[in-house]
Amino acid sequence: MKKILYCSALSVLFLSATSCSEKTAKQGEQRNEAGVLLNDVKSPDGAQSLQTSKTDITFQYKDIDYNSLIIRTPDESLPKVKSEMGDLYMDNSIELTLLRNGQSFYSKKFTKKDFASIIDAAFLKKSILEGMVFNKTTPAGIYYAASVCYPQTDLYIPISICISYDGKMTMRKDEQLEDLYLPEKED
Repeated sequence: MKKILYCSALSVLFLSATSCSEKTAKQGEQRNEAGVLLNDVKSPDGAQSLQTSKTDITFQYKDIDYNSLIIRTPDESLPKVKSEMGDLYMDNSIELTLLRNGQSFYSKKFTKKDFASIIDAAFLKKSILEGMVFNKTTPAGIYYAASVCYPQTDLYIPISICISYDGKMTMRKDEQLEDLYLPEKED
């Protein structure tokens, strides 16, 4: 039950942060199944893309001010992804910038290849980097939740990224979707 609640909360957090526009559909708008707005403009090769999004938050940890800026951008330089239905999708890059007391202490532009050490190559080939959101602070560092998914499906791999207070990054794959449906072991 804890696993289901955790993933449900992560999904709600992720969708609320990536859905930066109003929920009411306007004429000509396209949204994926999760309600995330797709760009109206397709690339010259007809690839669909998610809307560019920007999330800028401030928080404090141990009386120190932090600012987190996440910008997701459809990236023409990345290989396109073809769905099983034959639709073409543009992949995204995500730029994360962390400031501490107004000074930059971590900055990185992520693509799905950055997760190749923890995600199977076959899944990566058919997926896109969907998004990233601030999650929490702990004594170990600042945590983000990222998602690599098959375009316009509920099939995704959640990733936990930790930026330590000395600017080092670690990441791990969070619970697998199939783990959500296994009965919990009783003690």
